[in-house]
Amino acid sequence: MKNKRLSPAAAYALGVGSALAVGAVSALISSKGIRGFEELIKPPLSPPAWLFPVAWTALYILMGIGAARVCLAHTDDTKGALTVYLAQLIVNGLWSPIFFAAKLRLAAFVWLIILIVLSGLMFVRFRRVDRTAAL
Repeated sequence: MKNKRLSPAAAYALGVGSALAVGAVSALISSKGIRGFEELIKPPLSPPAWLFPVAWTALYILMGIGAARVCLAHTDDTKGALTVYLAQLIVNGLWSPIFFAAKLRLAAFVWLIILIVLSGLMFVRFRRVDRTAAL
């Protein structure tokens, strides 16, 4: 049986669509808890709450584009890079419900450390496949 590969259009649609879906589900689960964000004591230079969904939408789109680029590269490192990406995406999507909906601040901090490690690993793995995707 011949190995089927995604077309570029399908890879980008799947990459961006799945990343945005994770972000949307995360936001939906966290929506009630996000209202309490304004009550938190924040540093003076904290951005306003309305900026977070705008910035995260852009970030999820960029993550999806990066994943599509890696998917289309078809190197020996592609599968491993996409596996790390998927783990990072899941951990990323679960952070907001842990922090906002469940209000588990310490768990969210530990989860954030896991996310930072996975993001760094993803950067390294993506860079092996496609430098632009890593950036």
